[in-house]
Amino acid sequence: MDTTKTPAPTAPEADSPADLKKAATEETTAPAAADITTTDEAQVEDPTSDLTAEDGEFDELDAAAEEQQSSGVASGASAIVAAGLGLIALSGSWTSRVIAERETLKGQISSANATTTEAKIEALYGNAWHMTALANGVLSTIALLIAVFVLARPAFGAPGRTLPAWVRSVSWAAVVVAAIGVVAFAFMYLLALPTAPAV
Repeated sequence: MDTTKTPAPTAPEADSPADLKKAATEETTAPAAADITTTDEAQVEDPTSDLTAEDGEFDELDAAAEEQQSSGVASGASAIVAAGLGLIALSGSWTSRVIAERETLKGQISSANATTTEAKIEALYGNAWHMTALANGVLSTIALLIAVFVLARPAFGAPGRTLPAWVRSVSWAAVVVAAIGVVAFAFMYLLALPTAPAV
């Protein structure tokens, strides 16, 4: 009689040593792979956040540069306008010439009723000269104010902001020309008219 027992067909087979070793290896490598995946995800997320922060800084720098550039353009244009107005005032503007001719015409009309030589001189020349000096003096004053505003503007703006060298040069030239015009036309306006010799 055979005494060896055969395993039941439904009984689970015992794990072999090779199967146990394979299972242990898979359990130890699986957490390491999960850690590597988590670390890779963190490394991928960090550069994105850094790039986003750098983009924000670049946008702020670009906005500041554009603002400074527009401010420089406005200051340069204002300086050129001031210098142009000062030169026009010194050389005689079209507006002052038209005003002077109008005053001369009015003087010719009113000189017909003038009884003295001084009254005739005043009617024919005095008003025209005074209006010419007044119109050009106003232009010189406007040019002076614009030039001074351009030079003083950086002091009231962002700290550390300066004007380009050419803008400062043109502004100072406008200040000088406009100041000469203001003094000259004030002297012309206050200058006494010539008198005719007594007969």
